[in-house]
Amino acid sequence: MNRTLTNAMNILMLKKEIKISLVCMLMIFAGRSVSQSKEGASKPNIIFILADDLGYGDISTYNEESKIKTKNIDQLASHGVKFTDAHTSSAVCTPTRYGILTGRYNWRSTLKKHVLFGYSKALIPESRKTIAGFLKENGYKTAGIGKWHLGWDWNNIEAGNSLVDFSQKVKNGPTTRGFDYWYGFNGSLDMAPYVWIENDQPTMVPNKLTENTGQAMWRKGLTSDDFVHEQVLPDITKKTIDFIGENANKEQPFFLYLPLPAPHTPILPTPEFQGKSGLENPYGDFVLMVDDVVGQIMEALEMQGIAENTMLIFTSDNGCSNQADFDQLVTKGHDPSYVFRGHKADIFEGGHRVPFIVRWPAEVQPGSSDQLLCTTDFFATVADALDLRASVTDQMAEDSYSFLPALNLPSEAPVRSSIVHHSINGSFAYRTGDYKTIMCPGSGGWSYPRPNAPEIADLPKIQLYNLATDIGEMDNLFPSQSGIVEKHKQELTKIIKDGRSTAGTPQKNDGPEVWSQLWWLME
Repeated sequence: MNRTLTNAMNILMLKKEIKISLVCMLMIFAGRSVSQSKEGASKPNIIFILADDLGYGDISTYNEESKIKTKNIDQLASHGVKFTDAHTSSAVCTPTRYGILTGRYNWRSTLKKHVLFGYSKALIPESRKTIAGFLKENGYKTAGIGKWHLGWDWNNIEAGNSLVDFSQKVKNGPTTRGFDYWYGFNGSLDMAPYVWIENDQPTMVPNKLTENTGQAMWRKGLTSDDFVHEQVLPDITKKTIDFIGENANKEQPFFLYLPLPAPHTPILPTPEFQGKSGLENPYGDFVLMVDDVVGQIMEALEMQGIAENTMLIFTSDNGCSNQADFDQLVTKGHDPSYVFRGHKADIFEGGHRVPFIVRWPAEVQPGSSDQLLCTTDFFATVADALDLRASVTDQMAEDSYSFLPALNLPSEAPVRSSIVHHSINGSFAYRTGDYKTIMCPGSGGWSYPRPNAPEIADLPKIQLYNLATDIGEMDNLFPSQSGIVEKHKQELTKIIKDGRSTAGTPQKNDGPEVWSQLWWLME
């Protein structure tokens, strides 16, 4: 009797153990399934918003004296990391965009100064890997919406601008440079032709000429009926919201590059924003319109439930343009350049120091960073965040440093300790620590003293500033600190000749080995 009971109990215990084991196994498999599912969805969506000609001092979280209250961008900053020492690779449009997409200093391209225009051919060669192409190869859906300004080849452009066939597709556009989808236009919003391109196809053949003047200026040129300057920013915003809605919560993550055409000229706030800034200047109203676009994008991410694991970056392509009317704004107590000297196009800080905000709630705690940063660093940072550093070859992102450590995320990547600046006329500056050496006598751009102005002849051909004690760049320490200048010359020369500023095999710059702005190499 006892033996029978014991056997029965043993059988029951064995069944219970088997049941528990099966449950454990199911839990393990379920856990693996969940883990794999999470792992598959762990790659963040990435959105890069690039404002156009927005000043550091236009954002109220960056400028305590700002008279423009950018509530949405301020909110983005309060939930992310706000960089205070971030710089564009150039003080103007086209070169900075080249640097963002390639991770390479813009002056390594064939464009050594100035910008492209609406009929310009493609600047980025097909052999050059962009961040869009890199992410596409690593499982991302890639899209760009807005202002390209890196050139593409209009059909029959070889015969001249007036003979372009707008009924045919363009060549060497964004879809051949890593983007699965593109909707936008070729130059700035003041550069003809004014034609939308969806993927490679013009959406409509232009059939009229338009032109405008003043702060709402755009150059005379061919315009299609569906291209309405006043509605371009709203059109881009709607396309962006639609893209987010269509691609949210899918297994495939997305990268969205959003180069806005504002607040660049033509300065065209829509009726609901006119007068909203209280500055009696449409520029302030247009900045608020840009701020609203950022708010709409943040709201769309929340509505779709993907804000948590979306890396959202906001910055500008250079400093504020003088077309904003600085003289009028100062009467209202507002300075788009904040405490910095100069503005768009200049080698001075006002030309290239920009707001730069990164929000990624799933991984990044809010804060502020004074880490030196260049917009070329986007490429390496994304590769680092996705654990793809080993996939970045020596022929890619030669001037890109990961700023992941500044986001308090683990990284073994080296940190940026120097930076090369570049102005519209191709002048160079080089900075390490607090010291900045400028290799030209004036602004190198549009502010006083301008290149080729009579007063330039009486100025030293080199400028050296200690930004820690002289952020306004007023006290030229050259030649009293010639030792620093010589050290900077040597380091800058090496960066130029090596074809890279990061570690790796030396590369060749595009175009000539030496050009006129490298005057010290020809002495």
